[in-house]
Amino acid sequence: MRPEPLFPIFVPITGLAGVGPKIGKLIEQLAGPNIVDLLWHLPVGLIDRRYAPQVAEALEGSIATITVIVDKHEPSPRRGLPYRVRCRDETGFLNLVFFNGRENYLRKQLPEGETRVISGRIETYRDDVQITHPDHIGTMAEMGRIKTVEPVYPMTAGLTHKSLGRAIGAAVDMAPDMPEWQDAAWLKSKGWAGWRASLHKAHKPESEAELMHDAPARARLAYDELLANQLALQIVRRKQRKRPGRSIDGDGTLRERLEQSLPFSLTGSQRIACSEIAGDMKSDSRMLRLLQGDVGSGKTVVALMGMLTAAEQGAQAALMAPTEILARQHFATIEPLAEAIGVSVILITGRDKGKKREKLLSRLNSGDTPIVIGTHALLQDDIGFDDLALVVVDEQHRFGVHQRLALAGKGAAADILVMTATPIPRTLMMTAYGDLETSRLTEKPAGRRPIETRAMPLSRLEDVVDRLRPAIASGARIYWVCPLVEDSDVLDVAAATERQAALAQRFGDRVGLVHGRLKAAEKDAVMARFVGGKLDILVATTVIEVGVDVPEATIIVIEQAERFGLAQLHQLRGRVGRGDRPSSCILLYGEPLGETAKARLKVMRDTDDGFVIAEEDLRLRGAGEVLGTKQSGLPQFRMADLAVHADLIDTARDDALLILEKDPDLKSERGKAMRTLLYLFERDAVVKTALSG
Repeated sequence: MRPEPLFPIFVPITGLAGVGPKIGKLIEQLAGPNIVDLLWHLPVGLIDRRYAPQVAEALEGSIATITVIVDKHEPSPRRGLPYRVRCRDETGFLNLVFFNGRENYLRKQLPEGETRVISGRIETYRDDVQITHPDHIGTMAEMGRIKTVEPVYPMTAGLTHKSLGRAIGAAVDMAPDMPEWQDAAWLKSKGWAGWRASLHKAHKPESEAELMHDAPARARLAYDELLANQLALQIVRRKQRKRPGRSIDGDGTLRERLEQSLPFSLTGSQRIACSEIAGDMKSDSRMLRLLQGDVGSGKTVVALMGMLTAAEQGAQAALMAPTEILARQHFATIEPLAEAIGVSVILITGRDKGKKREKLLSRLNSGDTPIVIGTHALLQDDIGFDDLALVVVDEQHRFGVHQRLALAGKGAAADILVMTATPIPRTLMMTAYGDLETSRLTEKPAGRRPIETRAMPLSRLEDVVDRLRPAIASGARIYWVCPLVEDSDVLDVAAATERQAALAQRFGDRVGLVHGRLKAAEKDAVMARFVGGKLDILVATTVIEVGVDVPEATIIVIEQAERFGLAQLHQLRGRVGRGDRPSSCILLYGEPLGETAKARLKVMRDTDDGFVIAEEDLRLRGAGEVLGTKQSGLPQFRMADLAVHADLIDTARDDALLILEKDPDLKSERGKAMRTLLYLFERDAVVKTALSG
């Protein structure tokens, strides 16, 4: 149950005074539904109202707070003209300008002959100093309230700064005092204040420096969030380790035969990964391991070694891929390798019907086949195993956790190996997959050719198209990736359709089109024509980012490459260079290029190391956009910026491990405070399940 001190801030925003349904809905869209969400909505700028010149000294364009005497009111002589209030001090006159101003209200606010404090942006009009629609009007007694530094928050249409600021101020005032969950010595070494004091400071910056992510107040709050994240991950990991597993310890005969039959030698990192997986499977605890490798690093062979470990003990293994065409590709790679050493492999997809399906299911149920490859179809109720010991999930971010667990549930304490070809920066790895053991493949197999990467302006598009004809004549196949148009699938499709039509005029009916709005069967059909050589050019949106191997594909053109993130460009480039022929990647960019876009394209030209690229992508774009975090299930941090606070992640992880080592049930005084921290950052499920046993 959520700790009582948190009750007041875990209620709807409409619980704040002055926040009705209309304003509440706008704030909810901006920050979130509860009062606590406003605590995490930090300012991005500030307005300094401490500049208090006399009228004659006020700098045009500045925000100034000026004390004046109200001289006279000048109502609008006719509709459309502004209402003016003439004011003065000993150095000159200041005009206050109001469009659609209500006279009764303005005369009450600004009585003639009275002294008032005015704050707003200084303008000049026909040599007169003026402020249009002052931000603040007050008496001398209100000077202290006006002459301050005012935070500026991210906004949304329909909200005013005043209404949002008032709501956030009320939310911050409601923030409770709570027991300290951070280590006292660590707090002292960093010079950080307590949680509540840091929260207040973060919402009331007094300088540009205090808006920075590494400012003490913000760094403290970021560490709190990272600590909650690491603690939750480590609790889940500990619980996973405690779950009863089974020891799978094959005799190594099948793995030895496979290695001897391979036309290449395993890389050093492949051998290490194989050893790590074998060690996990031999353990009495359940394996939950992430196999991360760049495009072409040989993940499939490593996964097959794990599956053969299960087969050596007479058990079964299943590999689940997100699409049918990818499942068929895995089958085409694995089946001949396995058959050569006497291990049968079957493929199950949604297309299998009638007697064919019955026969496949019978082989699976009887244990006649040790390895099965398939799509989501493997999750269907009628699919059962004789003894499922290992589940391999490819491109794991395309599946939900419940799906991989559902497949694992078809076996008795089955081990889980998840794979991704997306290089993930270390900081993201620690915050997203800290509950998984990790194996990294950092080398490419010997003999793999580098991909020549060139950047060219869009003005040379026709030159690029002209070069395609001789390439096609020599047997090449070409990917042409169309630009991202903001976040619009419709516009992306339109761009792809136009490009396909233009290329078809030059190359006829051997130009195909694939995009995200096609049905899965339609996409697979087009891809199959490309794989089979019936298409020379495949125009596509980013749906090909994760796709099949086409060794004949040796050229990829990425149009308006400056619109893509680095990691995405790298993934797309990995669609070529899969055969023994020289390959190239052409990055067509629009002009002029911004500095970030220039840096991106330079990195692409300089390296093909996916892990280096991923780190640069994190640095250039930040964690919120890298790798499509919203789509891949990576955490969305409110306080922490992983590009800035990377050094805090290691400390948070060590802190979490130390806490759980000393107090695994979080029952000490600091342990209880840590429970509060978990609830504060809405890790309720961890507390309710993992810590409750």
